[in-house]
Amino acid sequence: MMSKFQAIYSKFQLLQKSCTTLVCSSKSFTRVVECSEFSTLDYGAYISIVSDHLENKRVDEARNFFDGIPSPNVRLATKMISLYVENYRLDEALELFDKMPMKDVATWNNMIKGCVDCGNTEMGLKLFDEMPERNVISWTTVMNAMWKCGNVEEAEKLFCKMPAKDIAAWNGMVHGYFENSRAEEAMRLFGVMPSRNVISWTTVISGLDRLGRSDEALLLLKKMMRFGMQPTSSTLTSGQTACAKMGYLQLGSQIHGLLLKLGYKYDAYVTAALITLYANCKQIEDFVKAFNEKLHLNVVVWTSFLTGFGVNGKHEDALRVFCGMIRLGVSPNQTSFTSALNSSCEVESVDWGKIIHGATIKVGLEKDSYVGNSLVVLYTKCGNISDGIFTFKEISDKNIVSWNAIIVGSAQHGCGNWAIAFFSQMAKTGTEPDEITFTGLLNACSHSGMLQKGRHFFACLSQYSAIKPKLEHYACMVDILCRNGKLDDAEDLAKKMPMEPNLSIWLALLSGCRAQCNLEMAERVAKKVFEIDPSCSSAYVLLSNMYALAGRWTDAARMRMKMKNVKQLGCSWVTQ
Repeated sequence: MMSKFQAIYSKFQLLQKSCTTLVCSSKSFTRVVECSEFSTLDYGAYISIVSDHLENKRVDEARNFFDGIPSPNVRLATKMISLYVENYRLDEALELFDKMPMKDVATWNNMIKGCVDCGNTEMGLKLFDEMPERNVISWTTVMNAMWKCGNVEEAEKLFCKMPAKDIAAWNGMVHGYFENSRAEEAMRLFGVMPSRNVISWTTVISGLDRLGRSDEALLLLKKMMRFGMQPTSSTLTSGQTACAKMGYLQLGSQIHGLLLKLGYKYDAYVTAALITLYANCKQIEDFVKAFNEKLHLNVVVWTSFLTGFGVNGKHEDALRVFCGMIRLGVSPNQTSFTSALNSSCEVESVDWGKIIHGATIKVGLEKDSYVGNSLVVLYTKCGNISDGIFTFKEISDKNIVSWNAIIVGSAQHGCGNWAIAFFSQMAKTGTEPDEITFTGLLNACSHSGMLQKGRHFFACLSQYSAIKPKLEHYACMVDILCRNGKLDDAEDLAKKMPMEPNLSIWLALLSGCRAQCNLEMAERVAKKVFEIDPSCSSAYVLLSNMYALAGRWTDAARMRMKMKNVKQLGCSWVTQ
């Protein structure tokens, strides 16, 4: 039996054959000019045919059919504009929009949203200004465009000017605040909303979780349940994700039980959240079981499974999962590639990395910042600094992680001048440095013996109010001073630190004393080391060797004996 659509379309084709037609050479299609029976098809049938072309992405066929309809109404023209916009053919949508003799508010809203979705926000704003009549959807569409551009002040102004605000407008505003990392403003607005629906609660719960406030998200979920609000799968999945981040296995399992009760057992996103929960809680058997309950071909599920093995240090298993998803035809996304590359990095397999790199090129993600950053880290860690630099240059939209990856990678290879050159390029782009940037620069100066530049960067760090110097920065500076023979300065810096020096700082200073044969300072520093770790064998060896070089054989033997006693004490359980 023919479907309803097939019957309508067959009738249309028969009617077309009985019509007087005119071939339009400029458009290369047959236009209907006269047809007494053509009107027997109502506009619902037209829309049904156009919709079928839309679902099957037959844009040109839909336009050919549309142009054959006498006096298409506004609804049908709006449908055609949607078809163009959804296929990112904005110019043709605008052309059709301009030719429309009559436009209603829905048409204007559709065209404005199309401009925003296709990246032409300026045109969307222009159309908004030209609208003869606006409704709440018009205002909300433009407001969301401002949020998308990060223009917080303009979004707030539009919200204040909005003559009537429905719950979707309030929800859009709350969502915009969270998307722009303004949690306090979002919570304040949520608190004064005249009414809330499940979308309002879900927006806040997921927003808090994304911004690292998972505990607050879970408290809000409990509050929502107490108010008798029925959660959706998205609400509960956000709660489960929050539990995964906090390691709350019991609460996460309870939420999963509720999801099952509500009938979301085989929902792909529910499965992905459950895998992540068990993986983060180190329940390997459970997350494997959750994955095996149903064969999903959803990339989110596979990525959660892949990442779960990586989180648990099972990097070879993670790489096997990556191969499995490729074999089944599941196209990896940027997160899949990033997780697979991180596992390749952990096993230090540049061969695996190159295979994955090739797959990223095949799907067109090699220039993505997340994927590119992971590739830079992989190549530099595996000793391929030239491949790392090449990959870095290919990244289309470099962020702070991109710059840090190449600066740290250059430092690890002793290419201090390259690291500083990349930092200069970074500064020209206006990218603000962070604590990792300065750690990389100080390491570069340390490995390349650049004392003055090291002092300069450390001074800049101390004066840079946005970053508070941490232990690793002091450790790098102490190492720089020691490598350049400035032991007194290094010891003085260690004593004046705003926090207690850790073992690595004192060991760096002790190694410097060994290089400069400064036994007096070495004894002072070794005392500090043994206060932190009485069984530090490297400190005993360094001090013993220094005593031997100074001809103090009795002290050298004493150090060796102490080290031997410490080792025997550490493994005394063997003889018990």
